[in-house]
Amino acid sequence: MTATQLQIGPHTVTPPVVLAPMAGITNAPFRTLCREFSGGKGLFVSEMITTRALVERDAKTMRLIHFDGSEKPRSIQLYGVDPVTVGKAVRMIVDEDLADHIDLNFGCPVPKVTRKGGGSALPYKRNLLRSILREAVTGAGSLPVTMKMRKGIDDDHITYLDAGRIAVEEGVTAIALHGRTAAQHYGGTADWDAIARLKESVPEIPVLGNGDIWSADDALRMMRETGCDGVVVGRGCLGRPWLFGDLVAAFEGGGAPARPTLREVAAVMRRHAELLAEWLEDEERGVIDFRKHVAWYTKGFSVGSEMRKRLAITSSLAELDALLAELDLDQEWPAGADGPRGRTSGRNRVVLPDGWLDDPYDCAGVSADAELDTSGG
Repeated sequence: MTATQLQIGPHTVTPPVVLAPMAGITNAPFRTLCREFSGGKGLFVSEMITTRALVERDAKTMRLIHFDGSEKPRSIQLYGVDPVTVGKAVRMIVDEDLADHIDLNFGCPVPKVTRKGGGSALPYKRNLLRSILREAVTGAGSLPVTMKMRKGIDDDHITYLDAGRIAVEEGVTAIALHGRTAAQHYGGTADWDAIARLKESVPEIPVLGNGDIWSADDALRMMRETGCDGVVVGRGCLGRPWLFGDLVAAFEGGGAPARPTLREVAAVMRRHAELLAEWLEDEERGVIDFRKHVAWYTKGFSVGSEMRKRLAITSSLAELDALLAELDLDQEWPAGADGPRGRTSGRNRVVLPDGWLDDPYDCAGVSADAELDTSGG
């Protein structure tokens, strides 16, 4: 397939591939790995940043918005429930030149967020959604504002078509749709037909598809089947930052890259841990933060449960080196390493504020407590 491109305001993204924001995952070190494998091609978005924490200059948040000098464009994803606070955060980003692109998260399905009316619950309140988008777009000036959302709360409360139309009317530059409801969480199968319907509904702006992209072939197939303008990759790259190299090759018509051996995977693991240590300016903290990635990197390989446990309690680079050296590093890429990874659970019920579903236009009832540091999309 010949290379295509995605236009996000003044930014041309070639190929049209975006790294989904994932809390605790898509920090600067992980983005560095993904960019290295892609040759700098694509768009790599920060972890989700809570607008209240940004405005209050929370120390952890200020670290999370740090971009490496090679990151162009710099993309920040914001999460907020209060239009005024969102507006302040966006203006802060503009005034202090903190980013080149702002994405807004309306996809988080986590109960502690939806029970406060945030995340994927928020688009149900059409007027509140409009107010947040209006504040963000107005405050952003020349910076492009995009948004990421889900189909809706559940199958009885679908919001994505209304939300898409509101986004266009308020000047949003592009929309990413995760083809699941909040009730599905990460379970079941993503509804790619919904992505196609959204693209038909809002032809004025780019639509990006998200959900169940586990390989470069999946990305190409999603674009063919839905007509979407680009893809957003989340869980598929967990423990596989080289997936972005695969995606670039696929979009540019190259052959499928060779699957890495365990030796090559181990080298990436070591570099990932080292980058985290440098970023956190503390080797022990960096290696401890890396632990969550071990199971993803070693999925399908003959490593053994005991070794995985040992790798997941390391606290120094030397200790990590010693354990990696014990592995059978000549193992070829296993068939079991492809396919779904990360969270796959579903939920039957979405926790919402009392009376949330009574009126889709009433904005009352959203609490500032909904602005929590959490993941989602």
